[in-house]
Amino acid sequence: MRALHPDHHRVVSALTTPDLADIVDLVVWVDDAGGEPTAYAANAVGTVRLHPDGSRDVIAGTDPIGSEDPMAFLPYAAELAAPSPRRSTDNAYPYAAQRLLSFFADPDRSPDLAVVHTPRHYFPEAGGHVGEHGSLDVVQSRAPLVLSGRRVPARGYADTHARLIDVGPTMAHLAGVPESDLVDRLGAPLDGRVLTDFLTVGDPGPVVGILWDGAPSGDLLHLAETGELPAVARLIERGVALRGGAIAQFPSVTLTNHTSILTGVGPGRHGVLGNVYYDRATGQRVVLNDSTTWHRSGEWLRETVRTVFEMVEDHIPDVGLPRAVSIDEAIDRGADYSTMQLIRATGHERGAGGLNDQLPDPHTSPYNLDRAHLDDDYFSWGVQVDDLGLQQVLQLWADPELAPRLTWWANVVTDAGHHGGGPRSEIATASLVQADARLGVFLDHLERHGVIDDVTILLTADHGFEGSDPSVTGSWTPALDALGIAYRDEGPGLIYLG
Repeated sequence: MRALHPDHHRVVSALTTPDLADIVDLVVWVDDAGGEPTAYAANAVGTVRLHPDGSRDVIAGTDPIGSEDPMAFLPYAAELAAPSPRRSTDNAYPYAAQRLLSFFADPDRSPDLAVVHTPRHYFPEAGGHVGEHGSLDVVQSRAPLVLSGRRVPARGYADTHARLIDVGPTMAHLAGVPESDLVDRLGAPLDGRVLTDFLTVGDPGPVVGILWDGAPSGDLLHLAETGELPAVARLIERGVALRGGAIAQFPSVTLTNHTSILTGVGPGRHGVLGNVYYDRATGQRVVLNDSTTWHRSGEWLRETVRTVFEMVEDHIPDVGLPRAVSIDEAIDRGADYSTMQLIRATGHERGAGGLNDQLPDPHTSPYNLDRAHLDDDYFSWGVQVDDLGLQQVLQLWADPELAPRLTWWANVVTDAGHHGGGPRSEIATASLVQADARLGVFLDHLERHGVIDDVTILLTADHGFEGSDPSVTGSWTPALDALGIAYRDEGPGLIYLG
């Protein structure tokens, strides 16, 4: 932790004026001047001190945190009735103190403070989209979580929740890692825990973790219940879906939460503070969420953390077959086989961007049902990547007797669909439907080989999504510039002072 910058209070005051209230949901930071790191949140209505046990002390004005309830806006009809809340006092921010304390724990990479966009803020000039995520709030932080198959009793829907940092430890344990070894390289326990409440006792076996990037929990479960996602429904019939999903780490962005899932710790320990952040130790701006750098993402992991691939391989004998594999996942350190290994082996300076001509033709994809959606470049690329990902998974599982103990399979088109049109848009729903179709092909493959009951499957995402409002625009840059101080704004929203 660091002492507050001398201009800290001036910056907070500049960012929490009423004229910025439409775009600034919260300003958050951590102060350890009292001997113990303490989290704070402020906006135009007031300032609050946040404690890890969920208690809060209002220190100015009105408490800006409406709730910390991880089950807020449930059932699904409640989310539909209050999309993208206008005021923080009408919203919910689960585990606010715990997530902020982790986010600000890296002495070199954590910013001095962070600005949380309002759910309705539309900022395409700075990389924003129609559909957005990244917030501390519950809907942007709520990823789906479905557990199914071997060692998962059939319970259907459960009115509870978990955290994304619980997913990795659960997969590792199911694959054969003792709970006593769910620790980092220094022997410290992980932040996440094994979700034993949803498992039976038994021997380890093959595990398949599936990530649909950006798939909102509420929409996914609703579509499964209404028959539009039959493969997801098959998983739920053989297992359990948590209505409250799994709460992401802050910020609720891709690389932070892929890493949190696959290490079982928060960003303050694993070091990936966002898709874009600044490293004071190296003086470098780190950009991970780019086709030229994805394959190198593991380089920025802190050495003290272990990935689930490394944990599994520490406990599964090497007999010449892949033990832990990573499909289309940037955070692949330790995997026996991974898509990113193949990209690194080419030595191409453009990384994944240099291999586009080797991807399948999206216009011939059997999973994309509307050619018009391919006009969105990100969506079109997502179709290609996910089609190739399915091919890799089927090859690795061609003979289930030789299949890896842990298979991690990331899908990207769901993120593209939700960025492109926002939640519940036609393109967003289409992205979920085609991801479901690919999942169905894999489940059919397992059934044909008679092994579907021998495999544990976890389906999740890295964050949720909310829709922005094209009429809610603006930037806090002029307010910061007017202070006449040196600063960096990465993201935007991660503010480094001095």
